[in-house]
Amino acid sequence: MLRLTWVQPEDLIGHELRQAALEGRDASAVAARWEAAGGDPAPDRAGASPRPASRHLRLLAEELLDDLAGLANPTSAAEPTGLDRIRALCPDWPVPAAPAASSVSPARLEAAWLGRAVGCLLGKPVEKLPLTGIRRIGRATGNWPPTGYFTARGLPADLAAAHPWNRRSAANSLAENIDGMPEDDDLNYPLLNLLLLQRHGRNFSTADVARVWLDELPAGRTFTAERVAYRNLLSGLEPPATAHHRNPFREWIGALIRADVHGWTNPGDPAAAAEQAHRDAALTHTASGVHAAMFAAAVIATAATGTHDVHTCLRTGLAVVPPGSRLSAAVRHAVRLARAHADFDTVVDELHARHSPTHHWVHAVPNTALIAAALTHGDGDFTGSVSRAVSGGWDTDSNGATVGGVAGLLAGSPAALPEHWTGPLKNRLATSVGDFDGTGFDTLAHLTHREATRPCPSPP
Repeated sequence: MLRLTWVQPEDLIGHELRQAALEGRDASAVAARWEAAGGDPAPDRAGASPRPASRHLRLLAEELLDDLAGLANPTSAAEPTGLDRIRALCPDWPVPAAPAASSVSPARLEAAWLGRAVGCLLGKPVEKLPLTGIRRIGRATGNWPPTGYFTARGLPADLAAAHPWNRRSAANSLAENIDGMPEDDDLNYPLLNLLLLQRHGRNFSTADVARVWLDELPAGRTFTAERVAYRNLLSGLEPPATAHHRNPFREWIGALIRADVHGWTNPGDPAAAAEQAHRDAALTHTASGVHAAMFAAAVIATAATGTHDVHTCLRTGLAVVPPGSRLSAAVRHAVRLARAHADFDTVVDELHARHSPTHHWVHAVPNTALIAAALTHGDGDFTGSVSRAVSGGWDTDSNGATVGGVAGLLAGSPAALPEHWTGPLKNRLATSVGDFDGTGFDTLAHLTHREATRPCPSPP
């Protein structure tokens, strides 16, 4: 039986109830109706429950999703989605850079692409594993904190059975199996955004993002908010409705993992990078989901010049996030923790104690906080940064990718990245996006550099 993940109404309702609680909406009456009808809570880690709901229960789920959408949201004033309102709340919004005020070299961009791939690949086999499982596996194989790719060599059978690898990833992401960079959505989206800029330039619209997706992105390669937005497009909805219609994943991490290219192509201009990321994110996300993408883009744009340390980059990223938002509070808390504790496992434990009881493991708020903590604690060191990001659990491959991309930019060139990380990639990545399958990271860097240096006409 085909159980399509992330779109079944009976699976969405539990996630929407959880999202309502995070936003402070009173969904108690809706939750009582769902429970009384025999509805199940949201699947804990997978995208679909094992059995389809009855016709009656599915129709009720659709009705309740619409009822939940009508509830007043007390956080909306402090956490707007619209760019003008976000900017109005940010007193330290970065001053737009003058044209060609800063630049980024192809070598630095290649290090960023490689760093993103390395961090993603490190996190792939342990994605969806609980934090205790990741730690036990790393320690049992002498790789904790991880200073190289995870391996099944020497892993006791009982531990492997208790904490099985990500079933889709172990075959091509364990140290003994790596043969180039395997396909992953954390690399597919930067490729899509490279296509987006090639076709529409940096003044693209959210509708342009949708067109590129429909032309180039297989629906089966989308997950969570992206899959719901894709479904909404095919149902005839247009942005920004695609982001919020029956989309309980609208504050998850998906828009953040699409942000790198926006930072890479606006070196030294975090305001432009954040605005570019906003137009991309608006297809699929709202509030914290959008803020996280803008934060990441601004961090990356600041790092791309090679003239700032990681701490300055993070402060600049916070300048484009509403200061009264949940995301801003989470990032600031994470940075304080990273500065206060020498042992990063202690930082992670405190982050999990704060966020895991209330947030799904793919939500943008805890994952962005972990990214900020890993970058702060890693202090610019490449291995230390990606190791910390993945060792923190939650969305391991996405967090590793974002941190690896930033740390790669700060390193400045492929030669500055350790060979034991980059060598197994063999300058080759697999993808189902466009004609990029098998492309080298050096080629991707030159293509990205072309977009970063292409004159950007004034918007109409």
